[in-house]
Amino acid sequence: MAKAQSSSYFVILALSIAVNLLLVFQFCVDGEWRLTWSKGAAEEAERVAAISCSGHGRAYLDGLVLDGKEPVCECNSCYEGPDCSEFVTGCAANADSGDPYFLEPFWMQHAAQSALLVAGWHRMGYSFPDGSYISAELEGHIRKLHATVGNAVTQGRHIVFGAGSTQLLNAAVHALSYNSSNSSSPPASVVASIPYYRLYKTQTEFFRSLDYRFEGDTSSFLNSSEAGKVIEFVTSPNNPDGKLNTAVLHGPNASAIYDRVYYWPHFTAIPNPADDDLMLFSLSKLTGHAGSRFGWAVIKNESVYQKMTEYMSTSSMGVSRDAQLRALKLINVVLETRGKQIFEFGYHTMRNRWKSLSKILSLSSRFSLQKLGPRYCTYFQKIRGPSPAYAWVKCEREEDTDCYEVLQAANITGRSGSQFSAEDRYVRLSLIRSQDDFDILIQRLTQLVSEERQQQNHANNFLQLKKPLMSTLRRGLVY
Repeated sequence: MAKAQSSSYFVILALSIAVNLLLVFQFCVDGEWRLTWSKGAAEEAERVAAISCSGHGRAYLDGLVLDGKEPVCECNSCYEGPDCSEFVTGCAANADSGDPYFLEPFWMQHAAQSALLVAGWHRMGYSFPDGSYISAELEGHIRKLHATVGNAVTQGRHIVFGAGSTQLLNAAVHALSYNSSNSSSPPASVVASIPYYRLYKTQTEFFRSLDYRFEGDTSSFLNSSEAGKVIEFVTSPNNPDGKLNTAVLHGPNASAIYDRVYYWPHFTAIPNPADDDLMLFSLSKLTGHAGSRFGWAVIKNESVYQKMTEYMSTSSMGVSRDAQLRALKLINVVLETRGKQIFEFGYHTMRNRWKSLSKILSLSSRFSLQKLGPRYCTYFQKIRGPSPAYAWVKCEREEDTDCYEVLQAANITGRSGSQFSAEDRYVRLSLIRSQDDFDILIQRLTQLVSEERQQQNHANNFLQLKKPLMSTLRRGLVY
């Protein structure tokens, strides 16, 4: 009886091994895994990505589908038609928004490494197995990324994820303004130095909390000895002018939120690792994936970390698991070459754009640019020239009080200085959009400066003709 049972056991074991070997053979052909359920999705993704749109647009899997066929092309600014091949003459150059399309060619060159196909049952629950809303693997990759780039200290710090840096801005204000010991304390004052990113003001006012209120420019608190709790937004590099700002206010009642989303080697030299108490970063300006809405905060203080974590848990139960998965994939690609490929691509693209823009405006006396000089970069280990995300243009003529309107008349759409609480003599021009957008911007600026120089030449010629005539009149030789 025992022999029969033993024999039966070995037969079942042999059959099991045979079935498993057959399955492995089925799915693995020539050493490569053969696609089964994901094959259709992969083919669909490649088919849509292959739609060229004449190089002036893109088709997307979630794009509008007409007549049950493939998605239609979504055209870049100033292009239209079914395949985006028709240029719209007289179209305004779009230099308004901060959509970071300048990195799109990089990801097209790295299509295989960055592709992601997600199973329909991926992360269906609310949390990870440890009960948190944060991928431990992604957190580890973020820490490794900062250590590799050398742009932020993360050792001994806490990390919180958010829907882009946008959600984290208010989470930080909420945490820093919290006062458990005295509920009757006046609201914390939230400030920023002009020019500053408008969302600091609009978001703080939108939530209308009893714990804080926006009070405008930081300078109004410099000599105030009676100020209560003050929270200062510090953008470094700054949006719109690219300057490496530092906190203005100091003391026991002053806290700073460092918005460091542009503190990457393609936008600025990295002089040293940032070691601020609270720093914000985003995938948007690192890899260009603004639509994924993923950001993170690096926090020194334990109680601030706990309050921000509570804010995220209460407001949204964390960031989309799909967004975290995509962020992990993209950061993996960045780390494969220790950031070398993406940062060199991004820096050279932005540096060339800045040089082109600077060259044109250097021929003008009507417009001027912010002053940004070369700096030593610890990441590239050399002195490098400026490559800012935005141009902060000033109209120098006395009569040009609204620079936005001056450029609008020349078919250039920027963002007015008042959007940054600055004078309207300033306008921000985005340099991080698509190559099509930048090319059209350069064309429009070239034409504008050329017309200015022609007018100046006509004026100079008139003055040259006028001088001998006036001299003749003075001598009384005109009858």
